[in-house]
Amino acid sequence: MDRDNGYFSSTIPLNTAKATTPGVHEPDVPAVQPTSLKRVVSGAALKELLAGGGPGAQGKTPACEDNEFRAYSHSEIARDAATIKNSVVMHLTTTFLRTPDSMDSGHAYLASAFSVRDRLLQRWNLTNEYHSNIGAKTIYYMSLEFLVGRTFDNALLALQLRDEYAGVLGDVGFRLEDIIDEERDAALGNGGLGRLAACYVDSMASSNYPGWGYGLRYRYGMFQQQIINGYQVEAPDCWLDSPNPWEFPRADVTYPVKFYGHLVRDPEVSYRYKWESNVVYDAMAFDMPVPGYGTENVGNIRLWSCKTNGLFDLNKFNAGDYQGATGGQVAAQILTDVLYPNDNTNEGKELRLRQEFLFCSATLQDIIARFKKTGKPMTQLPELAAIQLNDTHPTLGIPELMRILIDEEGLSWDEAWDTTTKTFAFTNHTVLPEAMEKWPVPMMDKILPRHMGIIYDINLFFLQSVEERFPKDRELLRNISIIEESNSQQVRMAYLACVGSHKVNGVAAIHSDIIKQTIFKDFVRIQGEDKFINKTNGVSPRRWVNECNPDMSRLITEAVGDRSWINDLTKLKVLESKVDDKEFRQSWWEAKQKNKARLAEYILATTGINVSPDALFDVQVKRIHEYKRQLMNILGVIYRYHRLKQMSAAERTKELHRVVVFAGKAAAGYWVAKQVIKLINSVAEVVNSDEEIGDVLKVVFIPDYSVTAAEYIIPASDISQHISTAGTEASGTSNMKFVLNGGIILGTVDGANIEIGEEVGEEQIFFFGCLAHEVDEFRHYLRFHQPKPDEALQAAFDMIQSNTFGDAHIFQPLIDAVLCGGDVYLLTVDFPSYVEAHKAVEAAYRQHDDWVTKSILSVSRMAKFSSDRAVQEYAEEIWNIEPAPVGKSTV
Repeated sequence: MDRDNGYFSSTIPLNTAKATTPGVHEPDVPAVQPTSLKRVVSGAALKELLAGGGPGAQGKTPACEDNEFRAYSHSEIARDAATIKNSVVMHLTTTFLRTPDSMDSGHAYLASAFSVRDRLLQRWNLTNEYHSNIGAKTIYYMSLEFLVGRTFDNALLALQLRDEYAGVLGDVGFRLEDIIDEERDAALGNGGLGRLAACYVDSMASSNYPGWGYGLRYRYGMFQQQIINGYQVEAPDCWLDSPNPWEFPRADVTYPVKFYGHLVRDPEVSYRYKWESNVVYDAMAFDMPVPGYGTENVGNIRLWSCKTNGLFDLNKFNAGDYQGATGGQVAAQILTDVLYPNDNTNEGKELRLRQEFLFCSATLQDIIARFKKTGKPMTQLPELAAIQLNDTHPTLGIPELMRILIDEEGLSWDEAWDTTTKTFAFTNHTVLPEAMEKWPVPMMDKILPRHMGIIYDINLFFLQSVEERFPKDRELLRNISIIEESNSQQVRMAYLACVGSHKVNGVAAIHSDIIKQTIFKDFVRIQGEDKFINKTNGVSPRRWVNECNPDMSRLITEAVGDRSWINDLTKLKVLESKVDDKEFRQSWWEAKQKNKARLAEYILATTGINVSPDALFDVQVKRIHEYKRQLMNILGVIYRYHRLKQMSAAERTKELHRVVVFAGKAAAGYWVAKQVIKLINSVAEVVNSDEEIGDVLKVVFIPDYSVTAAEYIIPASDISQHISTAGTEASGTSNMKFVLNGGIILGTVDGANIEIGEEVGEEQIFFFGCLAHEVDEFRHYLRFHQPKPDEALQAAFDMIQSNTFGDAHIFQPLIDAVLCGGDVYLLTVDFPSYVEAHKAVEAAYRQHDDWVTKSILSVSRMAKFSSDRAVQEYAEEIWNIEPAPVGKSTV
């Protein structure tokens, strides 16, 4: 029984070999028995079968019996309606103890989801068994976030069983769409970093690459965003309150993770230590299969959670010390309670450091244990394993691997370092120095004393090697040191990742160039250009077209002739031949309008605001941050409102109707971003209740932005705003999703906007604002000169300061940051061209035929931005792995 969720698991681990290391269980992937196979086996018969006996087994060798069982366990579950219905009813009655007569939509979802996962289990078993048998090199993608969204519909589409399940559920009185809505988003990520990781694991599976993601199983995620009186209020996201059909608790896969303690030097090897600690938690694995589309391959995301059962002190409990009895459990549990605990306090920083190490230690122990089953020497680890660090959060994996190789596996320092650097690669996701992770040395030394020592040695040997090549260049040594010699010494995690990896990549062409010219320029000088490469991000066409936009997907399939485009976006090129087809154009427009109507219904249901699908839908949805400039967007809305209020009623009737949609979370401790959310909601309250304005302008903030919300929003956009200050957005992936769904970008010349413009044609994008190479000059000027806003921006400020949107004192700090704080993100510089870009958008949207042409051409030219392309480039140029398909493609 899964004690964490309170429901019976239908998984039956078949590999029961005992671990050879005390306290560590075997980490391989045991075959898991689906519960709705053609052949029914009783519990007693199953035990006999596993023991090598069973009915009719006399005279058979154990090997033959094992082969018989393998054939049985891998037999395909029938796809007919009767088998599906029997499977659903079986789970309803045996897994959830309900009867068909008492089934509601929630139980219908759970029973259906468990029957779908039975099918995934078969492919998952086969995939892992096959990759193990052929000794396939595997990519392990380490990410602190996996924003996977909902799984049920995605799994149905991947298995190509959506119509069959819709029919079965329809027969018992349920709409599939309603059943899909019963699933909650998995609270395992927050923004683009986590969604990118989810897209990449999806592409690994769909492209047949042996690959696993590794992360943490957060009990509450980041938080559930509530809007109260216009303010963001954080509440726990209790997404695990209901059974989760898509995870498999693996009590047999646990590892001890140490903290604090002291070191005992090995008397024979000076650089080898024994780490003695009295604070040890067990990290337990939960597996989430990721189905590939058009293939039998199934990937996996392994998430770690603390096991707390062994931390309950019964003696203290019996003595009446109830708090002391459970203190160890609480301390362990909080490590995986929340994504990105607020680190504005020292306690928060320590919690986050321990959280990241739990993730890294369990992952590296698991990878090593799986590798050791091959019997190969540890120095050959890079031949069978590639580890990708998704940003700096997993960087502690580098000293952890060194610790394991040196202290536990007996490798020399040079052997361990060579093995480590050949195994790791690092993806950088920021150009902002303040966003690059650092940890105080005293804190690291207290919590992870062995790792701090290893980091000191890595830094020493690295600096010595540099000094040999660049003697007496102390400034260079200071600039590249992993240890920052500030008032309180800091460990620069990005530098550690850079030194400990064989490849470092940015995520868009401009971003990769900027990091080579700025934050990593000295490393480029030392380690060479070839180590620092670009891998432009991509998004999964399965999730971000086929699933979220079914009407457009059907049109594309008809144009291509089959569904092969879902795994090969180069086939979208055929849409260009349809651009003059009147019937196709009309269907395209109708699909967009249907998506807008669906979003209007979603907005009404979630906010109570009624918007017209006939208006232009203007969208900015992403994490709330100063550099992403949601503030400039809402100031533009205020200026538009100001203009409308100056018009006569007759003049307003000629204006293009516009719905401006915002969504996104601000970090719990990010006061400025939370004030921007308050301003957006205050403006929305005034504008939406102004009867003079009516439907000419509506402003919407959709709370608790998630993958599911994005699946409603993105297909419905007419324009989407990607307006970061030039040179600050590493790449972005939401811009790719919007264009893939027929939306048009209004944006700065930044991140992946540039490459999208190169592919689809700049006439399909509304660019504005200064360029990246101009930013420093503007910032230098504004540091010493108070900016003078143009007439439009001043009008927006005046409306705020006149209490139009409530107490002006609340929002004055936002204005002061622009006018008196150096205007770091250049709102005063870019606002005039931003206003002009909006005018160009309105003029273009009025030309209906030209707008439809822009939409079709944009989609037809977006092949580059598939995550399949990105993963293939990583595989060939960084990971050195090859596809290993299981079975025959079904596309």
